[in-house]
Amino acid sequence: MWIINWLEKIIENPEEMKKTKKFFLYFGIALVIIDVIIHIPSLHLVHIYFIWDWIPGFSSLYGFISTYLIIVISKWVGHTFLMKPENYYD
Repeated sequence: MWIINWLEKIIENPEEMKKTKKFFLYFGIALVIIDVIIHIPSLHLVHIYFIWDWIPGFSSLYGFISTYLIIVISKWVGHTFLMKPENYYD
């Protein structure tokens, strides 16, 4: 239950929310940098199977955009088709 209390503390406090967003932004930037370093061709740390595997940082960017689109589309579907007005059953 400690994690629920911790998440509530972050969500309710705008300063904590700013710190958390900033942390995840820097964490994402670090992941892209690590992805670029791993994809240096002279290191031979990855096997290239598809043409887009040559693009440094592509996997990180693709994952971020995919996750963002999943969230936005699912919220749109929920608000458009699934939610009912408050007085629906009255």
